[in-house]
Amino acid sequence: MPRPIATDVPLAVVGGRLATDLVDLTDDLAALDSSGFWAVVLPFGGPPICARFAHVRPARPWPGPLWKGPAADTWISSLSEDAFKAGVRAIRASIAAGDVYQVNLTRRLSAPMPVDGDVAALGAALAEGNPAPYSAVVRIPSTGCQVASASPERFLWRNGDLVSSAPIKGTASEPTGLTDKDRAENVMIVDLVRNDLGRVCEYGSVTVPALLALEHHPGLVHLVSTVSGRLRRGCGWAEAIAATFPPGSVTGAPKLAALQHIASLEPVPRGVYCGAVGWVDADRQQGDLNVAIRTFWVEEGRLHFGTGGGITWGSDPDDEWAETELKARHLLRVASGSWR
Repeated sequence: MPRPIATDVPLAVVGGRLATDLVDLTDDLAALDSSGFWAVVLPFGGPPICARFAHVRPARPWPGPLWKGPAADTWISSLSEDAFKAGVRAIRASIAAGDVYQVNLTRRLSAPMPVDGDVAALGAALAEGNPAPYSAVVRIPSTGCQVASASPERFLWRNGDLVSSAPIKGTASEPTGLTDKDRAENVMIVDLVRNDLGRVCEYGSVTVPALLALEHHPGLVHLVSTVSGRLRRGCGWAEAIAATFPPGSVTGAPKLAALQHIASLEPVPRGVYCGAVGWVDADRQQGDLNVAIRTFWVEEGRLHFGTGGGITWGSDPDDEWAETELKARHLLRVASGSWR
């Protein structure tokens, strides 16, 4: 059995690879077009964390102690049920006034971080209890960055000058639960993502290869669309991220107006939640960043998790609250160790 890596040593598990031996740390996104293998954390608000590692190999089974999370009854929400529903009603009023078309409203769930807890162990528990296509673990103690993500959503993929994004909009416990509201919400965000990519892609190259595709995830189904394009000459990671971040699926439309509503309605910052986590191989001009949903992070001795959804004119406050509960339920069971 491989020996565990000490909990105070930087590491990243991204793209199915284990990265160790940190050699560079920067908030300059232009570094992602230099050389080497990078783990990338883009908080929803705040400076990027770009960490270059010297050694990269296939991810291995977790060699350390099993994750033992906080008790299920210790989680608290940044917004009560009544406050969240009031936020939904406020957004609907703004939509009626013509100020915005859609706003993603979220809340933060928090619990005490176990004293001997290791976010890498939580990442291993998520990999077993909630496998996800864009899962990631990044642990860089010097920056305070401790993230374990079980994201089902792609924010930005790149291979040379080809880029794509795959926004999720529409969530239900089974396919028959998806509604016209879900489909309209997805199409609206596809238009936003097309516009974002169009800012850095060659004219006429932005296409939608898949619209409203159905994806199954643990306890959930999602509607997922894919938007692709070809980067213009001179545009790299920094330009692509500047044009598309934060992800449209977790902001709303129009994006700037939606961000203003988010700032006024959500009582605490999102942290890394709704940002992006992933990897970049600068030598090959390849990379894949997720949308940091279904994501846990550690801050000031507490373990945090975000949940939310897109609010449109067709939203019902009771249904929107229930959707946030649905999205969180299984992940919190895994994080509390009760899913087994």
